[in-house]
Amino acid sequence: MASTMKPRNTDKKRKRETEERRSSKKSKTAQDAQHGAGGQHVDTSKPSAVFQPSGGRSYTLSVALPGSIIANAKSHEQKTFLAGQIARALAVFCVDEVVIFDDENSETQQRRPALAENDYTAFSHPDHFLAHVLSYLETPPHLRKALFPMHPNLRTAGTLPSLDMPHHLRANEWCEYREGVTTTALANGEGTLVDTGLPGYLKISGAEIPPNTRVTVRFKDEESKEVEVVSPSAPREEKGYYWGYAVRQCKSLTDVFTECPFDGGYDISIGTSERGRPVNELLAEGNTASPSSLEHVLIVFGGVAGLETAAKNDAKCQELGLAGEKVSELFDVWANLLPGQGSRTIRTEEAVWLGLMGFRPFIDRVAKAHASQD
Repeated sequence: MASTMKPRNTDKKRKRETEERRSSKKSKTAQDAQHGAGGQHVDTSKPSAVFQPSGGRSYTLSVALPGSIIANAKSHEQKTFLAGQIARALAVFCVDEVVIFDDENSETQQRRPALAENDYTAFSHPDHFLAHVLSYLETPPHLRKALFPMHPNLRTAGTLPSLDMPHHLRANEWCEYREGVTTTALANGEGTLVDTGLPGYLKISGAEIPPNTRVTVRFKDEESKEVEVVSPSAPREEKGYYWGYAVRQCKSLTDVFTECPFDGGYDISIGTSERGRPVNELLAEGNTASPSSLEHVLIVFGGVAGLETAAKNDAKCQELGLAGEKVSELFDVWANLLPGQGSRTIRTEEAVWLGLMGFRPFIDRVAKAHASQD
């Protein structure tokens, strides 16, 4: 009877060949992780998604949302965390302006106590609380101690994830622009000293600026000890840096438009509602304005009861006949961010992420259209 057993040395040989193949795969995987497609060395200890400016940028992206979303959160920790979620979305999607409007009815607004400087406002003035926390998070860490004295609104803000935006520079990082806070005005009108987070104070020649004033400065070169003050929009307009978001408060929905800081107002306004049209339809060719004609884009989100209730509580909307569902006529685009949603409601902090992601292709078209004109 012939034996069916395989020679032991053959099994050992196959096992050794299998182990060699596995070792080769592991080695190749490790090499791929350290080298790019062109064989160049990649330092995996540093992030690769560092913002890189691509030339001056004139267009802006604004977001508006009601402060009442803070009132809907129960505890201080929940309110602070919610503000942190909003701030992260603004930073990730390079939003230039955030507008906090009041969508409560007039009776609720009138019942609110007068606002004092050191009041805790998470429950009494949710709009103020949200704007306060968003402003704190946008400010570079090295300026916060000077610009934001201890305040009950901010007692747990330090636990929120960092925004780590391009203007939140480390001391060992070079950029021709920096954010600073003024300290002392020099004698004989020689200028003002400014703290930019670098070793020692720098000098702003020929300018007397009150202490504890936030300024945007520009360096001539890496060795210069003198800087010049520029507009906060200069890093964006001159080089294309994303330089954080400005925070603006409004008393009503219509004030978002009437108090717009840009000449000529917003070029296109996008309202969000489950009764709007699907985003993919709106992004189809011909359903939105020509990207090259747009300078200032605004996306508006509603609170728990939606933009319809915000319009109902807005006296100007009532005068214009735009209260309730007719508020859609206030906007150039009326968008449904997620048709067929599985949950009864989409929270505002979730809608901000969905909206900014959903309209990202449109914003990219605006960016390319402006880049082709330069």
